[in-house]
Amino acid sequence: MMKHEPRPGERLPPEDFDEAVRLTPLVAIDLIVRSPEGRVLVGRRRNEPAKGCLFTTGGRITKNETLAAAFRRISFAELGVENNIKDARFMGIFEHFYQTNNHEVPGFGTHYVVLAYQLTAATENLRLPQDQHGEFAWLTEAELLSNPEVHRNVKEYFTQS
Repeated sequence: MMKHEPRPGERLPPEDFDEAVRLTPLVAIDLIVRSPEGRVLVGRRRNEPAKGCLFTTGGRITKNETLAAAFRRISFAELGVENNIKDARFMGIFEHFYQTNNHEVPGFGTHYVVLAYQLTAATENLRLPQDQHGEFAWLTEAELLSNPEVHRNVKEYFTQS
């Protein structure tokens, strides 16, 4: 069990993280990444929650981490390129509820409060890591909305008025 206050960007030990997931909502940033042609980047999730589904990239904000710092860290970790939050368009706040959790511990699910940001990125500049997503695809909005493998939480980003 962690005995100190986490530093910005620091990952919690698994037992502390599980306790946080069990007791509180997590705050995250999802990156709706568009190619210059307007296609949307999705990746197949390797981990719970939403394991096996096509999902946008993103990650959790850590304690004591500013939104701007979290955005830079998450974009670098998920896209291989550091992006500035000022260069993205805020799309809104979304809630995601899952019956599962990252470590697949029985008995509790995951609740995310998600800050969705859209940005455009040249596809040749991205260095997409494989730890969170096993494969990637660039889909049009129509393809994304009609594809049953794209998680419903992702589709909500494109159906809000």
